[in-house]
Amino acid sequence: MSVEHVLTMMEEYNVKFVDLRFTDTKGKEQHVSIPAHQVDEDFFEDGKMFDGSSMAGWKGINESDMVLMPIA
Repeated sequence: MSVEHVLTMMEEYNVKFVDLRFTDTKGKEQHVSIPAHQVDEDFFEDGKMFDGSSMAGWKGINESDMVLMPIA
């Protein structure tokens, strides 16, 4: 599925939020929800920064910045 197709479908279905799901280093499912207006072509290239310090077994708050890279 192309980025353009994803963006078109989001508009067609009036998507309000996007839920990004992933597993942490221990295999537990995690997620980050973002407003749909933050999803554009750059989003698929640059990803979404988030603070990983709240995940068990990860690093402290000063060194826990992470990037989720979505796949269209």
